[in-house]
Amino acid sequence: MQEDKVEESSKIYLGNFLIDQIYCGDALDLMKDIPSETIDLVITDPPFAIDFKAKRSNYNRTQERVLEGYNEIPKEEYYAFTYKWMSEVKRILKETGSMFVFSGWTNLKDILNAIDDVGFVTINHIIWKYQFGVFTRRRFVTSHYHILFVAKREDKYKFNKIEHYPEDVWVIKREYWTGKVKTPTKLPLALVKKIILYASDEGDIVLDPFIGSGTVAVAAKMLGRHYLGFEIVPQYCQFAKERLSKISSELFREKKGDYDVGKGKKDI
Repeated sequence: MQEDKVEESSKIYLGNFLIDQIYCGDALDLMKDIPSETIDLVITDPPFAIDFKAKRSNYNRTQERVLEGYNEIPKEEYYAFTYKWMSEVKRILKETGSMFVFSGWTNLKDILNAIDDVGFVTINHIIWKYQFGVFTRRRFVTSHYHILFVAKREDKYKFNKIEHYPEDVWVIKREYWTGKVKTPTKLPLALVKKIILYASDEGDIVLDPFIGSGTVAVAAKMLGRHYLGFEIVPQYCQFAKERLSKISSELFREKKGDYDVGKGKKDI
């Protein structure tokens, strides 16, 4: 594991890990080194297990600007894979901790079964509605994503009510990174910020074990949270670290009362 240079006076360790860092490696191995009950919030968009081809023409993106290396899980192994990483998450979450897991509909059953079998309590099944999906000819276009909000303890999880009437369908546009290098899958910054503001406080530690383009870490840094990220694809690790290097937590920090949950910054 290699970590970025940090001044000695500001170093904070979580077991073997220096926090506010992204580590390149297999999350199933790396999470074993996180001490129990030390993470406040997990936000993650795990691999799909759908034979995902990020450079297909029907995604309407310039192929040479999409980073290679997306790591997929065989469909027949998806439940076992999901159960393993969720078991580690449950161990490392604090009693007040929660997790938000993104999933398409194809393998949603495996995600839901693993949540129950590991022993999480499901708080909400959120729908993220976005503005476009992959073109189809003989079925309806998929233009939503599932977000499973689960907690370790039903009586202790954090929930900051930042909206007066918080509904479970979120209409948030995807981000367009026109002319920029990108990873095949990325979450809108506004979406991740909304989760962080609802489910954590300043100074909390947010983990993404499948961090991809680094959006969870970027949002956490902007909002005054600590972050820790794992990513198995070296190109994505480097990409995420470069994004983070451009962000100042002091400059972009936003308070709950001033935040518009429907807006985000572009091209970060």
